[in-house]
Amino acid sequence: MFSSARPHRHDILIAAVGLLGGAVLSLLGLRMQNDRLFDASWTALVPLTVMAGLELLRRGAPQTALVIGTLALVADQFTPGNLATVLMFTDIMYAAVLYGTPAAARRIPVTTFLITVGVTIGFLAWFRDAEALLVGILTAVVAFVPALTGVSVRNHREAADAARLRADQTALLAEMDRTQAVTAERARMARELHDMVANHLSAIAIHSTAALSIDEPETSRNALGVIRENSVEGLAEMRRLIGLLRTGSADPEPSSSPTLASLDALVEQHRASAASSGLSCVLEDTRADRERLPAPVELAAYRIVQESLTNALKHAAPGPVTVRLGQMERVLKVEVSSVLGDRTGPRAPGSGAGLVGMRERVALLDGEFEAGPVTGGDDTRLWRVRARLPVPDGTEGGTWS
Repeated sequence: MFSSARPHRHDILIAAVGLLGGAVLSLLGLRMQNDRLFDASWTALVPLTVMAGLELLRRGAPQTALVIGTLALVADQFTPGNLATVLMFTDIMYAAVLYGTPAAARRIPVTTFLITVGVTIGFLAWFRDAEALLVGILTAVVAFVPALTGVSVRNHREAADAARLRADQTALLAEMDRTQAVTAERARMARELHDMVANHLSAIAIHSTAALSIDEPETSRNALGVIRENSVEGLAEMRRLIGLLRTGSADPEPSSSPTLASLDALVEQHRASAASSGLSCVLEDTRADRERLPAPVELAAYRIVQESLTNALKHAAPGPVTVRLGQMERVLKVEVSSVLGDRTGPRAPGSGAGLVGMRERVALLDGEFEAGPVTGGDDTRLWRVRARLPVPDGTEGGTWS
């Protein structure tokens, strides 16, 4: 099958040189054989011209060129012959293996080898002389050796292409890993920044609004006290995060991360901040064994409680905000519930990033997370956040439903 592509410039050059060289050899009267069926010198130019034309097809239609070239080489045996015709045939044989289909590349060397063996045996049987081996050697040089050379070059090219492909794939995978690592680290930093600062800023926003809207010295004094406390703690958290970034620590959960032992202080802080909004924060820890859990689990649980309390401060109606901890076998359970409904007074806007961050933290630990409205025991509408965090090396403790 012929290719619609134009011949390569190198193929055009080979065809031109072969045709011109063969014409010069013919003009000089250099013959390869005598006493042929067509003994006139010009008859050798016909196979030569055909072979030169086939050089233009050596890349686009190598197998077609080989079939026609074989016929032209046979026809050349009935003329005085031309060395350029034979040399161009060896190139077409080489190109048929190099540029042909994989099946042709496997089949042609075997076929030429069998032809070489058959010709050698045939001429030995005919001549009954060791000089017949020269015919076999000539056949091998014209057919088998070019095919074998084509196989070698093709294998080297395929090996080089495969090596380049592997290198490209390795580079692509490395870039994907780097991008994923950067994305994961940015997401972790975003969660830490949000969880550390959002609750302090929310308390500052709510109490500053109260101080501005309620013209009572005592209320303003209390609000300013809460604002100062949250400002100082928020600044300390920011300094801790900046310190971690500057040291470039590869530890995914730094040793200075908050733990479950700090929940009492966290709840107490929110109890003070939320008192003016009619919220009362309560911690119920039913774990029988309160030994330290793996750092990622404790950090995730702390941040979930912290973000849930911040959301309650922003949105919950007056009433209790209950934080419950429990552990059963190898699962730490965290639940935070608050009254769902409208409330008067100042409120801080929410972006929804907190729920996304909590869900991501739980997913990283292969846990379960749910958040949404539920109905309490006294038919009160509650907003409940519940997380179940696997504890690889945890111990059994108290349970709650």
